[in-house]
Amino acid sequence: MGLEVETREGLEIERHDGGVVVLRLARPDRRNAVDNATARAYTQFLIDANVDSSVRSIVLTGTEKNYCTGADVPPGATQMNTLDYRYATEDYRSWFKALWEVEKPVVSAVNGNVAGAGWMLALLADLVVANSDARWTHVFSRRGMVPHAGDPYFLSKIIPFHRLNEIALLSDTLTSADLDKWGLINRCVAADDVLPTAMELATRLAAGPTRTLGLTKRLYRRALSTDMATSFEDERNATALISTTKDRVEGVMSFVEGRPANFIGD
Repeated sequence: MGLEVETREGLEIERHDGGVVVLRLARPDRRNAVDNATARAYTQFLIDANVDSSVRSIVLTGTEKNYCTGADVPPGATQMNTLDYRYATEDYRSWFKALWEVEKPVVSAVNGNVAGAGWMLALLADLVVANSDARWTHVFSRRGMVPHAGDPYFLSKIIPFHRLNEIALLSDTLTSADLDKWGLINRCVAADDVLPTAMELATRLAAGPTRTLGLTKRLYRRALSTDMATSFEDERNATALISTTKDRVEGVMSFVEGRPANFIGD
């Protein structure tokens, strides 16, 4: 089949053989800052991916030297204080909620600079591959703003407390190498190796038991916000749900027969 490419609202969607889909932010004129229309298009793709059997893993990346520099502020926006900011970023909250909940495995390929809400696009993935020289700036406090668009909920689940305070309160620019030392990145590589490394991981994930991986993701994410009894019940339900899938049967049979498993994503 080869490579199929679709464009939606500043988002390039590349469908590769084997069920790997690359989502590439393509707004280089805005440093890959995301406007509301792109956030909505991204959200819809992630929601649809849950029920699209042709999608078995997802790679998130950007164009040129930027990965994602957060929400787009249009040129000449001088009346921002007239907005009700309680609701001005709903499209972005919906976007990151969809990313957090998508049941297909996700790899972020951080090709370049990250700012603002770009932190969530990078770190809400299941695995993070990053350009060692990419610069990360949390930026909110520099602009006199509190973190928003879901940042306080999501990043507090991912980043250790005192490191998160360092990131958010000091707002120093960091590199991927710094975040790698903090344990926030899976692979810290040279710029030219970012996408190939991410694609290698995504290809491995796409060949896995897709429904099992999705339920595994759900169990770990829900466990961050639930009590022990609820987590144990979630585990029981997931075990029952997966027990009759074709991939579960194949996993057992391959073990018994001493051969690699051939998972089909069902």
